[in-house]
Order: sequence, then structure tokens, then C-alpha cells
Amino acid sequence: MISRRRQHAFTFAEILAALVFLALLVPAIMEGITLCSRASLMAERGAFAVSLAQNKLDELALNDAWSREDLSGDFGEDFPNFRWEAEHAPWEETGNMEELTVRAFFNVQGREESVTLTTLVSGSTANR
Repeated sequence: MISRRRQHAFTFAEILAALVFLALLVPAIMEGITLCSRASLMAERGAFAVSLAQNKLDELALNDAWSREDLSGDFGEDFPNFRWEAEHAPWEETGNMEELTVRAFFNVQGREESVTLTTLVSGSTANR
């Protein structure tokens, strides 16, 4: 009967090996979960930042505000963790167009990330 009990029990070495295996596996799993969480937040906030940047780019381009206003700011109280910067430069293909770029910034797990959108606008108002 003694031999049957030993066949069904785990030895101390087997339990120790399983604990070492878990000690190696748990940090890798946690790193994977953290990476997935960061990727999810990055995708969500990045998509939202693209939408905000597109609205700002349209606003600046349609009103010719890019040529006469301050080219940085935030998106207001409704979007406290997002800010934007814009810049314009002559488009090298032709002298009559300007390349307007809007960059929207946002934070993901303590790191600042950004998205960039660019379009062409008529450069005639910049020469006035």
C-alpha cells in the first residue's frame, strides 16, 4: 500500500520546479499584458488625436488662420490631455502653395505621443 501513495504524490523537487517555472513565466505574462494595454490605449487615443488634428487642420486651412494666428494651443476643457502645434512652409513643387502641418500630442502611460497630418493650402495669403 505504501508504494501506491508515492505514485500519486508530488515530490518536493517537482513542486520546486513548478514554482521556478511559474516565477519565470509570470513576469513574461505581465509584460505581455502591459504591452497589450499600452497598444490599446495608443490606438484609442491616437485615433481620437487624429480626429482632433483633422478638425484643427480643416479649421486653420478654411479660415486662412494658419497665416495670421498663433500656431499652437490645446483643444479646450473638453479634451484636457490633448494639445496641438502647427507649422507651415513653402511647398517645394510650386511657389504658390504652402504645406500646412498639424501635430496633435497626447499621453499614454506617462509618455508623450503624437500624430501628424499635413495638407496643402494656397500660399497667396502668406504674401499679403
